[in-house]
Amino acid sequence: AGFIKSPLSQKRLAQDSVELYCEAIGNPIPEIQWWFEGNDPNETYAQLWDGARQDRVKINATYNLHSTSTISIANLTSDDSGMYECRASNDPDRNHLSKSPKVKWIRSQANVFVIERPEIATHVSEGSGKLTLTCNMSAPHLTIKGHWWMHKGKTMEEDEKNTSGFTSYTIEGKREEHSGVYECVYESTPEIRGQVNISVAPQVMAYKKSEHGNEGDTGVLTCKNPSFPAVTTWSWYKSGHGLLENASGRYIIQSSGNKTELRILKLDIEQDTGDYFCNGTNSYGTGDATVNLRVRSRLAALWPFLGIVAEVLVLVTIIFIYEKRRKPDEVPDDDDGGSAPLKSNATNHKDKNVRQRNAN
Repeated sequence: AGFIKSPLSQKRLAQDSVELYCEAIGNPIPEIQWWFEGNDPNETYAQLWDGARQDRVKINATYNLHSTSTISIANLTSDDSGMYECRASNDPDRNHLSKSPKVKWIRSQANVFVIERPEIATHVSEGSGKLTLTCNMSAPHLTIKGHWWMHKGKTMEEDEKNTSGFTSYTIEGKREEHSGVYECVYESTPEIRGQVNISVAPQVMAYKKSEHGNEGDTGVLTCKNPSFPAVTTWSWYKSGHGLLENASGRYIIQSSGNKTELRILKLDIEQDTGDYFCNGTNSYGTGDATVNLRVRSRLAALWPFLGIVAEVLVLVTIIFIYEKRRKPDEVPDDDDGGSAPLKSNATNHKDKNVRQRNAN
């Protein structure tokens, strides 16, 4: 057996996590084990198992064309500092209790240093239409090479020249407009992060201020809270009705964190039309929004079609009446056309009689 990849030594802060990776090759495919030796001089190597240290240790291994294994340790403490050893062997007797393996386990080691997390004092101040966020790391602390600020996974501001434990970030606007979790990141080994929270009462918004539904269908009204922290309790009310509850049978309320949804079964025009209020509460206060629901008759969808049919019928009727009342075109007078040939025949007959008398 031989190693393709070996674990790397790492520095981590207390309460963080660490992951070590090991990969070995051989024929047959070797087995991989993880062992640990602490910094205590009297401590000896002990094998690590999946689920060890109160289930903080997780070991994943695959044996396909070669062997791969990853060990991860969560919520690190100073007791997790020490030497971690990846061992690999494909000797058939490697795990035999009485026989010694012909081929010894090959080993690859990595040190994990767990450093106590320094305290970071955070503060948010508001004034003159601005918010100022500050982080101040207490001494002694690691060597700092710079700072940057992050929000929702995006870098907001960088300051590579500042190597002190203090850093600040200014935001234009009101607290309600910029609530959320902000991070001040100290560039050091390992990287250190502080968290600054801008917390406000729920800024509840209706997904749509006006909703429409057909009679007999299911109506869906939705509200959301884009602010921080998340809503802990959602409730729905109807104007003139009071609190709506799932137990009523016609109302189904589904809420999670920053979103709530009210479903109304078998909509009724008279009973369900009106204003609905969604209310959200967290540790900083409450907020609400209004949704207007309009319920239409099932025939409402046919109204445009019926309107078109009515227009066509009216138009056809008008055309028919117009055709009936219109004056017929004048018919040509056939008397004049028929008298000409009669006159001509009479003249010819008279001329013939005159010629006959002259001849006699």
